[in-house]
Amino acid sequence: MKWATRAGVHIDRAACAWLIRRHIDPRPEFVFVGSPSAVPADATPFDMRGVDLGHHGGDCTFETILRRYELHDPVLWKIAEIVHEADIDDEKFHAPEAAGLDVVLRGLSMIGDDEQTLRVTTPIFDGLYEYHRRALLLDRPPA
Repeated sequence: MKWATRAGVHIDRAACAWLIRRHIDPRPEFVFVGSPSAVPADATPFDMRGVDLGHHGGDCTFETILRRYELHDPVLWKIAEIVHEADIDDEKFHAPEAAGLDVVLRGLSMIGDDEQTLRVTTPIFDGLYEYHRRALLLDRPPA
């Protein structure tokens, strides 16, 4: 399946691409465009102004995708809090990881193109998922 988002990937788009790849579409093709009018007809747009899979009602796109695809994994919702705070920074959630994650993602986007940013951020989100999965199982931060 083809997915389209704005060029110049940052936190929400990188996290959404990871979410799509790991939990919705195991073989996604991502396309990066300059405007919604440039989205290919066969692509599902995300994190773009005016699309269904975008910011809605105070949610970032990551949260919107979780709701639209009815993903109820509590670890994904913990990551959603982090992505929300890194992207929107409205102090809705206590997510101390957000500031650091935002800096890492911004830096990575400065040294490569969008495809490379998605490639190198996949293990970052995999690690974030595993850390919070173990924390949930242990009911404490994992050692």
